[in-house]
Order: sequence, then structure tokens, then C-alpha cells
Amino acid sequence: MTIKAVTPIPEPPGLPILGHITQIDAENSIQSFKGLAERYGEIYCLNFPGIRLTWVSSHRLVDEVCDEKRFKKVPNDVLTEIRHGLHDGLFTAKLEEPNWGIAHRILMPAFGPMGIRDMFYEMRDVSTQLALKWARHGPHHRINVAEDFTRLTLDTIALCSMGFRFNSFYSEKMHPFVESMTEFLLECGRRVQRPPLPSFFYRKQNDAFQHHIQVLRETAQAVLKERVADTTNERNDLLTAMLKGRDPKSGQKMTDESIIDNLITFLVAGHETTSGTLSYAMYRLIKNPDCYRKVQQEVDEVIGKGPITVQHVQKLPYIAAVLREALRLDSPIPVFSTAAIEDTLLAGKYLVKKGQPINCLLAKSHVDPTVFEDPLVFKPERMLDENFNRLPKNAWKPFGNGLRACIGRPFAWQEAVLAMAMIFQNFNFVFADADYELYHKQTLTLKPGNLFMRAILRDGLDPVSLEKRLAGAKPTAEKQKTPIPNGVSHEDDGQDQQMTILYGSNSGTCETLAQRLAFDARSHGYKVSTLDCLDAAVESLPKDQPTIIITASYEGQPPDNAARFVSWLKSIEDKSAFQGSSYAVFGCGHHDWSQTFHRVPRLVDTRFDELGATRLAELGLADAGKEDMFVAFEAWEDNVLWPALDALRASNGSGELKEIQPAQLEVHVFNERSSILNQNVEEGKVLASRVLTADGEPVKKHIEIRLPSGTSYRPGDYLAVLPVNPKYTVQRAMRRFGLPWDASIRIEGSGIRLPTNELVPANSILSDYVELAQPATRRNILALSDVADENDREVLKKLAADNYDEEVAAKHVSVLDLLETYPSVDLPLGVFLTMLPPMRVRQYSISSSPLEDPSIVSITFSLVSGRAKSGRGEYIGVASSYLGSLSVDDRLRVSVRPSPAAFHLPSIPEQTPLILVAAGSGIAPFRGFIQERAAMITSGRKLAPAVLYHGCREPGRDDVYAAELARWEKAGAVTVKWAFSRTPEKSNDCKYVQDAMWADRKLFLELWHQGAKLYICGSRRVSQGVEKVTKSIQQEDAKRKGEHLSDEDAKKWWDGLRNIRFTTDVFD
Repeated sequence: MTIKAVTPIPEPPGLPILGHITQIDAENSIQSFKGLAERYGEIYCLNFPGIRLTWVSSHRLVDEVCDEKRFKKVPNDVLTEIRHGLHDGLFTAKLEEPNWGIAHRILMPAFGPMGIRDMFYEMRDVSTQLALKWARHGPHHRINVAEDFTRLTLDTIALCSMGFRFNSFYSEKMHPFVESMTEFLLECGRRVQRPPLPSFFYRKQNDAFQHHIQVLRETAQAVLKERVADTTNERNDLLTAMLKGRDPKSGQKMTDESIIDNLITFLVAGHETTSGTLSYAMYRLIKNPDCYRKVQQEVDEVIGKGPITVQHVQKLPYIAAVLREALRLDSPIPVFSTAAIEDTLLAGKYLVKKGQPINCLLAKSHVDPTVFEDPLVFKPERMLDENFNRLPKNAWKPFGNGLRACIGRPFAWQEAVLAMAMIFQNFNFVFADADYELYHKQTLTLKPGNLFMRAILRDGLDPVSLEKRLAGAKPTAEKQKTPIPNGVSHEDDGQDQQMTILYGSNSGTCETLAQRLAFDARSHGYKVSTLDCLDAAVESLPKDQPTIIITASYEGQPPDNAARFVSWLKSIEDKSAFQGSSYAVFGCGHHDWSQTFHRVPRLVDTRFDELGATRLAELGLADAGKEDMFVAFEAWEDNVLWPALDALRASNGSGELKEIQPAQLEVHVFNERSSILNQNVEEGKVLASRVLTADGEPVKKHIEIRLPSGTSYRPGDYLAVLPVNPKYTVQRAMRRFGLPWDASIRIEGSGIRLPTNELVPANSILSDYVELAQPATRRNILALSDVADENDREVLKKLAADNYDEEVAAKHVSVLDLLETYPSVDLPLGVFLTMLPPMRVRQYSISSSPLEDPSIVSITFSLVSGRAKSGRGEYIGVASSYLGSLSVDDRLRVSVRPSPAAFHLPSIPEQTPLILVAAGSGIAPFRGFIQERAAMITSGRKLAPAVLYHGCREPGRDDVYAAELARWEKAGAVTVKWAFSRTPEKSNDCKYVQDAMWADRKLFLELWHQGAKLYICGSRRVSQGVEKVTKSIQQEDAKRKGEHLSDEDAKKWWDGLRNIRFTTDVFD
């Protein structure tokens, strides 16, 4: 080793004494460490009071520090705190401590193949309790995934290791041990991050800490005493091994104190990681329907419908691969620690002193793109045995390293495979919250936070027949009567014709249409038996009633809550599988995605027909780029669907339908003022808001929001905002219905997403719950005509019949506009509310990077306002006006939604150049990209070049973020090419971004040939312009090479590169 060979380890700026402690999120430290790895690269150092830590995050460095000749395991800072309760147990001991060696040698045979095999039947007993609980709660019960898997794994390790039953599935309240264990582990995490103040500052926390340790030790001691006193007990479990075993090396037995330490160790370490692994595996499988289907196919082929045996566990390679891949992406313990045995150089250049702790950040090394292709994508196939065995050494380390690797790995593996096999044999699963996005809840380990799912029994089972199946008796299949989950329920009114309505919906539009259809069904003589997402209908499609499907496509892919249904539908080979079923399909889409336009609804419609189902009505399709979805759906419903169903009823000899009045909402108005508690969740907090444009220009604003705790994001993702209607619009509605501002109403009825049977301020209903600006449908207008005077009635009927497209749809005329235009219309408030769709979220591209601050996002938006096309007053954008009205410290409801996978920064930014093209507020995601690159460069990383083509009107007027971009350009994060439409002379005569690209085509081609990725964000016109100029550049380049690229071939070339070399985020 020479001084010349040493390279300083990167290190963030810190504070005196405190070091870097203020840079770490106390609630989610792993996210902070990952962010620092993104910024500083594969190695960095952090200083905390009394300790200096080195972090490594690439496979090559993790592989190096796993060399047990040069490095040894040491308990990290959290494990050091856990030693207060577990002392020198297997999980927390230092390598040189004698009790670790004694316990390890005594217990190794108990964790051998025969010992684990003998535990199978007790494992199966607890898994059966879990399955029966889910079955008895029913298909619409919200299952807290991490909580129930924690009950499973805790009960399993307690029963198998020491013969103790917590009976967690038989009580809502957990055993006191569990509460103390949870609080003890949380406090261990907090203790390592608190400032180094005198202990009396933490007296209350320390007293609680000691109390929880006492509960843990007293519980373990009681178990030990009970076993010692029971001389007739012949169990051959881990507790017996510890009581009777002798260390083959020293001949010593384990002391009572060491047995207690390890009993607690088994309960703590033996349940946390497995429950987290199972929770993450369920999340990944529900998100990836093709993988889900392969798991279920494997279970059905290997196990069938009988009880699971120990022999089955070794015959489920795909489940094993799923667990391995889940552990790669979401290792519950994402860090382990080593220390250098002697002074040494890492990677031949980074000096590490003897004894200096080195933390291996698996959360980054497990997604190293030099090892794993598409590292962030869930691909269990890469973890099948043959591929798994070919992985580079130490590329997959969720169970630790070497001699100190997890002793309980075989136990955990058998337990996890058994649980997965049992639940997939007997249930189908869907997210309870269709828009759930993963976030990590950190305690001692990581688990998915707030993950809820629903479990739907397969094979027509009910809880009794499931119990028989699990016990090995022949079950009697009995078709379950599925309750309606979404609030549309009618009393039995003598109708015997039922209907199933299924939807696939990400944004909520198709779900709202399904709700609307269910609400209308009663007036047509139908009783809705099931209203649910498509995934809930896998393997359970009804054959005795019509099934109506409403679904969208997203770039050719199904909505999240329909993906597994589509995968199942495509996999069915029996061409008569759907004989006896009848159906109709309505699809939503946008023509901008021409290659995949309406792909999913067309596929569903075609597959149903191919599988023998009877098509009741022609496929209905709506194009969001040309028409209002609600108007198009209503037209299909009235002109196609109901006539077809009426004809079906007549052909079945059901007789003439007795007229049934539509379900009504009754509204009672109260003029008394009352104080109502606002129950909306205030999740986000406004930290800053500023105008980006000069006076007189269309207003663009920048707003910064603190995210809810535990929420993470990547540059390119969206922020979903739940807005409220503009006060001006609400006042119009209040005025039209003669309601004073302080009026309260009570709504009685069902089937509409409004607060019912409680007193609510009228302005709150009109502000928060309904879309007042939604264009009126033909049906809405005809309903208005029914309660208008004679003159207005004729005008309204003509408007609905002849002039609708020009006078209503094109001008976005709302029901409220019509009520103001035609004052003779005497419309009850309840009917008005039923005409309006519920308030929906709006998505905005995030314009910041988490490397700046992972708890804060910014969005960039244009304030939409102007003269209403209807000719009635001002049009005010619902979401933009809401965001524009917010001030610092205001609260709002937000959530992060991931953008398409392709619209993120490359996984190896050092190797892939970027070409970014934006106009106006389309700059938003690219500001986040460039901010991220600037942070990386500041921290010493060398990145591939990036160029931004940015279109605005005029410098100094609407060139948003110009100062920031100039600063980042100076730092080397980007090269900015402007295009000013008003003053092209100030941008090299380039009026639009495509002009700048053409003028710059030499640089464009240079970056393109280096493997650059092209990102486009802006209006449809911008996207089309970029496509045209890129094809022209390619054609010119081909001509220069003596080749010919026709327009048709250029189009094929471009289309073939979508989401590979270029990606778009188009809005209008």
C-alpha cells in the first residue's frame, strides 16, 4: 500500500460534533442512505457522534467486504442497542463472544433438514389458522397484509421453537410480549439517531425501554420455567436442544441466561424478516399478474386440491424464485455490517482502518445494473435455480454473510413456501386500495406500509368446505353469494333478473361509470349482484346473469385492478370455458396512443367471444381525445346496452317490465349554522409557492409540498392532487338552488359517493364531492326538459337531439350552466347531485429530485382560466385554481403515482446521454431530472451529457427556471437550448423546439449514436413536432450514408423505439 494509491472516500458536508445526524430521516433512515448512494456513488462515509461509518452499495464492493479473511461481521449501531435486551444471543453477539459459539454449535443440528422437516406440521397448523381467518372474514374484508403475516410468523416460531402458542388469530389484542417487542425495536432505532444529550433528557424514553425489556425477559423466563417443570414433555424442539444439548467443542451446556437471550432472539429475528418477505411477495405478485398466474398454476399442478404435504415444499421452484426476487428488491434487512480485520484498501484505492465499521447497503447492491438487467423490474425467472446459481458471488445477500449468516434460513424458507402455497391454492387476491403504491415502513426491518388486500375464495369454496379441504376431507363446493362492495344495494323488489358489473380503472373514471350503470340498473329492472374490479372476477365469472365490463387501456396495458384478469383471460385454452355467460364491454382510451388504442377492451371483447360467451351488445368505445367519457358512455348505455338487455329479457319470456322509478336521493335543507368536523385527511403541507412568469403572461406557478411520512418518489413520477371546486362555481350552484352559504343538508339514499345520513354543510358537498364543471350529457338535458316550462322544454329537447355536439360538448356546457340559462327548470337538489360524477384526482408531473430532499416535492402548473366557451362568465380550472389559491402551511390531499417505467432516468447515468424536449410547463419532470443530475455531479459523479430543448415565448417573460437552469448548466448537469416563439432572433432563429433540434442535429445525432434516450413532455403538437423532426434527422443521416429511408420506414423505425429509446408524457 502506498500513499499515492489512496483515494479519499466521498463524504457529505457535516456539522461539528453532530456530524451527519441531521441529514438522516429518523423515521426512514434507509431511504436517506439510498439517497446518499445515488448522490455519491458506490461508497461514502458518514460521521455520527462517536462513530465513523463507511457505506458500500455496489456489488463489487459488497463482494469484497464479504471476504471473511479480510473482514468480519460486527453488530451495527441498531444491533448494539438491541443487545440491551438480547445480550449475546445468536443475532446480536460478537464473533469472539463464547456464548455465540456454544449456542451456534448446539443449535445447528436442530436447524438441519430433518429438524426443519419435523416442524412442518406445526407450521401448517398456524398457516391453516391464517387461511380460515381470511375465509371467515369474507371477500371484501380489508386485510392488513403485514399485520396478518406478522401474526403468522410470530405464532409459527413460538410454536415450533418452544411449544408456546400466542394464538394471535383468535384475538384482536396481541399478547403483551408482542407490544413490548414492537416498542423495544422501535426505540432501538430511535436511540441511534438521537442527539448525544445527557441521559436525563431521555429519562421517560429510557424507563419505557427498560420496562419493555423486562416484559420480554419475563415472558421468555416463564416459558423456560414451564418447560423445566414439565418432566413429561417429550417435544424435540429448539428449547429442548438448548436445555439438553452440549457444545461438541467445549462440552458446556447453555446457561439459563443464554437460553432466555436466544428464546427472545428467535421470537424477534424469527418472525420479522419472514413476515416482511411474505408481505413484499404478495405486493409484487398482485402488481405482476403474469407472475401471479404462474404461481397459481404451479400450486394447482403440484398440489392440486388436497392438503399440502412436506414433500410438496421442495417441488415449487417458481414460488422459491418469487421469494428470492422479492428479497432482492425488498430485503427486510437491507443492511449488514462488517469491519476490516486490518488496515486495507477497498477497490484498491479506498483506505479503511482496522475495526472501522462498513455497512453493506443491500437496498442498492441488490439492484446493481452491472449484475441485474432491468434491476428495478420484478422478474422471478432470473431467480429460478439454474439462473440463481449463475449469479455472481455475493450478488444476493438477504440472509447475511458467511459464518454469521442467518442460522434460521431453512426454517424461514419452509415456512414462507408453505404459506404461499396454501393461500394461493385457496384464494385469489386483489388490492383493497386499487391505487396503492408501495412505501416502506421501517422498524427493525422494512415492511410495506398500509398495504391492504382482499382474499376471495377459489373453487366455489366457503369457510366450512375450506376447513374440510385443509384437513384432508373432501370439501363440498358451494357457490358463495358475493355481497356488493361499493354501496349500490337495493331491497328485494320482486325482480329476479340479476346483473354483474366489473370495471378496470386507474384514474377512477371507469369505476365511476360502473357506479353510474349500477345506479341506473334498478330503473331497467335489474338487481346488481356484484359490482367490483375485474381482478376480483378471476375464476369466478357468473353464468346465470349478464356481465357488463367497463375498462380502459394505459399505453396498451390493462388498469392495475384488471391486469390479473386480462392475464388469466389470455391464458385460458378451453374454448368453451365461458359457455353460458353473456356479456357486453365498454372501453375508454385516447387516440394519441394509436398503436394500442382501446387494446384492452377490444381484447376482452374478443376473448369472451372466443371462449364461448354470448355477446349481448356491440363493443362501446370512448375517445377521451375527442369526446367526453360520460357523454359517450351514456349514449352507449341508452342506445345500445339497455335495448339489447330489454330484447334479451323479452326473448327469455320474462314478460313486460313493470316501470320502476329510478333510485332517488332525498335532500333535507337546514338553515341553521352548525360546526362540522372536516374528516378529510390532511396529508400534504404547502411549504412554498411562487409565480414563475412575468405580469401579463399566462400564469405558471411553482409549489413545494411536504409529503406524508414514509412516501418516496423518483424523478419523473406524478403527484396526484384531490382538488375542490372554485368558490365562484360553488357560489353559483348555491345561488341557483336558493341555499344560504351556511345551509346544511342531509342526504338519504345510496349508490352515489356522497356523505349520507348525516348533517353536512351544503357548500362542502358542492365544493368537495362533485364535479360541477362536468359537461352535461344528453340524458341530463332530457331530464332538465322534463321539469322545465313548455318553451324551455322544447329548446332543451332540441339541444339534446340536434345541437348537442356543437352547443354542449364542444363548449363544455355544464348542468349548472343550463340551470342558469333556463330558469324555468325546477330541478330538485338531489337529482342535480345524481347527475354529477364524483370529484376525481388530477395528476401533475413532479418537478423536483428526492436527492435535494426526499420529503419534499414540487410541481409546476399553469393557472387555467378565461372566458367560458359556453358564453356564461369565466371558466376556472378546478385543480389549477385550487393549487393556485394555496398558501404556505395550507394542507391538501396528495399521493405519489409512478409514471410509466420508461419515463425515469437511466439506471446507469454515467453511460446514457439524455435528450430532453419540453415546452411551457412540460419542463416539470425535466427540472427534477436535471436537479438529480446536479446533485450527483456536486457529489463527485461523472455523468453522460444531457441536453434540454426548452420552448417558451420570450426570455424574461415565461422562461421558467431560467436562473436555476443556468446554474445547473454551469455545473455540467445539462446544456440548455432555448426556442422563443415570440422572439426567435434571441434563440438562433429557432421558434419552436423542433426548430432547435433541427438546427442542432449534428449534436443530436452524436448523442443518439452514443445510446442517448429521448424524453418528450408537452402538448400533442409538441410531441408530433418532435417525432417529425427526429424522423427527418434520421432520414438525412441515412441519405448521407448513401441509404434511403422512406417515410413509411421512418415511421416504423420511430414506432419500434417507443419506450425503448424515446418516451413521451403528453398532455393537452
